[in-house]
This record gives sequence, structure tokens and C-alpha cells, in this order.
Amino acid sequence: MSEPNPGPAQSPGGGPAPAHPAGVAKADTPSSALRGRRKGSGGSGGSRRTRTPRGGIRGREGLAGWLFVSPVIVVLGLFLVVPIVMALWVSLSDWNGQGSPFSSGVHFAGAQNYEQIVTKPGLAQSDFMTSLRNNAYYVLFVVPLQTALALGLALLVNGRRLKGKGFFRTAYYFPSVTSSVAISVVFLFIFSSSGVVNALLEKIGVNGPAWFADPRGIIHLALGALGMNTDAPPSALADTTVGGLSLWDWISGPSVAMTAIIVLVVWTTAGTFMLMFLAALQDIPVEVEEAAEIDGTGRWQRFRHVTLPMLKPTLFLVLTLGLIGTWQVFDQIYVMSQGSPGKTTLTPAFLSYQTSFINNEWGQGSAIAFILFAIIVVMTLLQRFVLRDKDEARARAATRRAARAARSGSGPTAETA
Repeated sequence: MSEPNPGPAQSPGGGPAPAHPAGVAKADTPSSALRGRRKGSGGSGGSRRTRTPRGGIRGREGLAGWLFVSPVIVVLGLFLVVPIVMALWVSLSDWNGQGSPFSSGVHFAGAQNYEQIVTKPGLAQSDFMTSLRNNAYYVLFVVPLQTALALGLALLVNGRRLKGKGFFRTAYYFPSVTSSVAISVVFLFIFSSSGVVNALLEKIGVNGPAWFADPRGIIHLALGALGMNTDAPPSALADTTVGGLSLWDWISGPSVAMTAIIVLVVWTTAGTFMLMFLAALQDIPVEVEEAAEIDGTGRWQRFRHVTLPMLKPTLFLVLTLGLIGTWQVFDQIYVMSQGSPGKTTLTPAFLSYQTSFINNEWGQGSAIAFILFAIIVVMTLLQRFVLRDKDEARARAATRRAARAARSGSGPTAETA
């Protein structure tokens, strides 16, 4: 038995409800209206309603942050940024040190000060190239020696069987916190003609040199000891000049006086870097070394394949700080030699001071400082490139290539657009 047809739906007014033809949207139900209000307002479904920023404490976090860091920004701006800008202007001007460098009497000189010390033959270029040679040998000897000594001391102090570790840590670090001027004065007495070093050399039958009065380079001395006549060098080296210096002068090596300064600096700076290596060594998990030892590796193999790779970030930090510090050496040069003997201990930092404050060539002195800054930046970037993690660099390069390929292969085509 079939049920009766209920008939058309009744509207609230009692009449039949209007039929909805195909293609015409039905009236919004409460849920659809709610979704419409979520999507937008004013009947435009594509537009999004902008959120008003919240007030109160969280709405003012940016302002509060700038308020807290503003003292540091002001201090850095006044004592770092402004002096750098002023020094840059001085290096490009003819300021003579009298009055303000921004006065109307100071004229723009362009790259003239840089040309005087880099490309124009003369005393300024010769002194600058001599200082670069001296500092290059200084860096070449100090950075590897202080890094190796610091790492060796850190391994020694980190040893499990060593007793009195606190004493040795303090003893090794003590020279780093002592005044560099005081230590330099002490080393002047130690390396004097009648000092402790020459007295010890005399006991083994060696006649010690006058350390801070001997301008001979140690490479020239070594060649002389091998039988070469250093007073008459080969003409190919003596007659070929680069930057106002002959090739024979370029390969002279650090002078005897500079060697004494190198010994001083290595002894005083190794303690600081020792603490950095020691902290990194203590951060290496013991399980890693024990696993390598169980696998039958020797002490040298564990150091080379386990310890040293895990010290790579600290090694990069130590080398970077050592590189920056050695290119900026000034205190020891000023106290112990002031560039003597024969300008063999002259460095760019001391030459910049001497040119500016003694010779009143402020433009050239500032130019030397900025060239030194450029050298430090280039050397640091080169060192970062050499010590980079090759596997990580290859992985990043592969990720970038994949991202570029994805971007080039995605997006709407002309037909679908």
C-alpha cells in the first residue's frame, strides 16, 4: 500500500515554497552564512578582512625593544660608526690635523693618499711595503705556533691522569691577563745582550746576538749558514723589485728582533686560546672517544679522526682571532722596538700611528688603516673558505639547485592562465 503524496513544501506564509532552479544558489543557511562571514565582509568573498593590531603590552613590544637597545645603539654610533666615517673622510682628504676635518679649508683629495702608499714610488710606498712584509712573516709564524701551543696545552690539561689541573690552567692563562706593556719591558731585559737568553746560549757554546739591534732576517742567516754569500745575492733577486722592495728583501724572513717579539706574543696569547680549546674538548662526549678506543684506534688516530674534526668550529674561531690580532699588533712594537732596527719590526698598525701622529700625514695614516682593514677582511674570508665543511657546502648547493629547479618547473602555464 502506497503512502499519500505530501504535496509541495509549504512556506511560512502557508503557500508553496518557491522552487530553486538549477544553477541558482540556495539561500544561505546559518552554517554557510557563518562561513561567508569568516571569508570576508560586505558581500565580497575574495577580500580578506585586515586584523587590527592588538593593543596593550604585546602590541608595543617593538617599541619597548627599541627603547631598551637605544642606549647601546647611541653608544656604538657615537664611538664606533662616527669615528669610522670621520677616518674614511680623512683618508680621502688633505686634512693636516689642525681644526676640524669637516671645515671648509679641508679639500677632497680622492685616492691620492692611497696612491702615495701603494702605487707611487717613494719613501711612503717603501715603508708601507716593508711593514706588510714584516707583518706577513709575523702572521706566518705567530698564528700556527700559538694555535699549536694552545691546542697542546689544552690536551695536556684535559688529560685524565693530570693532577693539579686548576694550578696548570691558571699558570698557562696568567700571561694572557698580564699587562702587555709590563711583559714587553721584562722581555727587553731577557733578550738584552747580557740577558738570560744569551747567558743560556753561551752555556751551550752559542754566541747570542744583540736581539733588538740585529736587522738580519733569519732566512738570510740560514742561507748564510748553508754557505751562500748573502752579501752578494743573485742578481735575479737583487735587481727585481716589487712595491719598492727587491725580491731578496721580500724573502729575508723575520728579523732577529722580530723573532724575539714573536716568541713573546706566542707565549702571552696561547693561554687565552688554550681555554677555548679546553672548553671544546670538554664538550666532546666521552662515549665517542670510548667507542673509537673500543674499535682499536690508537691515540693519534683518535685525535686525527675524532677529536680534531669535532674541534673544527673552535679551530676556526682561534685562527680567525689570531689572524685579526696579529695583523693589528701595536703594543709590543711600540714598547720594544718602534720599528727598529732598520725598519725590520715596522708593522702597518705602527706605521699608521707614526704617519699620523708623528709625521702629521693624517690622510696617509688613515689610508693605511683602511688598507689594513681590507687585508683582514680578505684573509678572514679566505680562511673561512678553506676551513669550510665541504660535505655541508655540497648539501647546501644541492638544496639550492633543487629549489631553483622546482621554481622553474612550477607555476601556471599560458593555457591554464
